[in-house]
Amino acid sequence: MKSFSHSFSFDPGYGYSLQRLLSIEPPEAPPDFADFWQRRYRQALSCTASFTLGQSATHAGFKIFDIEYQSTDGFTIGGWLLEPENQVVEQCILVGHGYGGRSQPDFHFDIPKTAYLFPCFRGLSRSCCHGVSDQPNEHVLHGIDNPDRYILGGCVDDLWVGVTVMQALYPYAADHIAYMGISFGGGIGAMAVPWDARIKRVHLNVPTFGHQPLRLRLPTLGSGAAVTNYFQHHPGISRTLAYYDAAIAAGFAAQPLHMAAALFDPMVAPPGQFAVYNVWPAPKTLFVLDAGHFEYPAQAEQEQQLLQDLRLFFGIGANTA
Repeated sequence: MKSFSHSFSFDPGYGYSLQRLLSIEPPEAPPDFADFWQRRYRQALSCTASFTLGQSATHAGFKIFDIEYQSTDGFTIGGWLLEPENQVVEQCILVGHGYGGRSQPDFHFDIPKTAYLFPCFRGLSRSCCHGVSDQPNEHVLHGIDNPDRYILGGCVDDLWVGVTVMQALYPYAADHIAYMGISFGGGIGAMAVPWDARIKRVHLNVPTFGHQPLRLRLPTLGSGAAVTNYFQHHPGISRTLAYYDAAIAAGFAAQPLHMAAALFDPMVAPPGQFAVYNVWPAPKTLFVLDAGHFEYPAQAEQEQQLLQDLRLFFGIGANTA
């Protein structure tokens, strides 16, 4: 286990060794778990690829487009599309953000012949809207009393519709679509990817929403604490959370996984992260981070090594293998 000097009122390592983290199993799934998500996926596929583009700049070898597309429930999703300037697009990667939202796209992945979609999930950043708070502690509770109306389900829809948009934009790369997501975006990805065979491989970085029953028992900061606090007065939300458990969903995945999981994390408890990795039945690779959501001495070195791993994992040769 990792331990750092900190001022938290709890241990963000939770006393778990790596061996113990790798032995965590997911909670039991509701009997209709797969039906719930497959039905939702079919509904999302009924959305046409309605989008608008506006070129805003060029940078780091990319044409940068502002993009908006129509998702389920009438939500307009805003974000950025990056298209390589002097390369034919052979791969598309959707990139999910953390609960802090996103103010700009990333340019550092350096994966050849790849176009990137950086959507802002509904209610956040470029997808802010009336009636949905953009504050993580409130956003994560929006609709939580009803599994069919919970905001996280809508965010999964936004990812699926984003795949539809990329297929429309790059039909010749439609068979080479991938996803990477961090924290909030990692948890959304873990819930979305298993049901969408259009997505061929996935990277998750410190994903949240894994093993909800355990998550409710472990102290954290941020959105996790907001759910735990709400649960104390509304225990009925456990029914909703059972459907929005990234560790249960991960057990239905068929795509190759590259995952970065942390040994120490005050925002996303490591046991929940590893529960997602452990149950993933397809070929998978684990990158162990000393910490997540926390600055630490080896951070820059680990982030650079992780980036090198991702260039190999998402390389065109790997994607077509």
